[in-house]
Amino acid sequence: MIAALAAGLAFLSPAPARMLVTADEWTLVSSRQRIAAGKLAIQLYNRGEDGHDLAARRVGATRTFRVSETKPGQLGEATWRLKRGRYRLWCDLPGHSAAGMRASLRVR
Repeated sequence: MIAALAAGLAFLSPAPARMLVTADEWTLVSSRQRIAAGKLAIQLYNRGEDGHDLAARRVGATRTFRVSETKPGQLGEATWRLKRGRYRLWCDLPGHSAAGMRASLRVR
């Protein structure tokens, strides 16, 4: 009965924030620089010629959030639950971050 009640109230939970990150050689551009803490539906659009992925980590933390490698012209997606803080975002493929594929995000 509790499960049925919870399922019926699911529509009351807030929708996740949404963010698009666009990747190409050698940049990451985020549609948002600040979001509220909680669920984030994130999309990685690869408009480049090489595969790209996306990693994110809160400064001072050890957990890394990921969107798996996305082929050129494709869209990768993930849902993350983020705590307050400053996050670093980068393409985790060899040499990509060093080439400039980095961004930041403030979660308040």
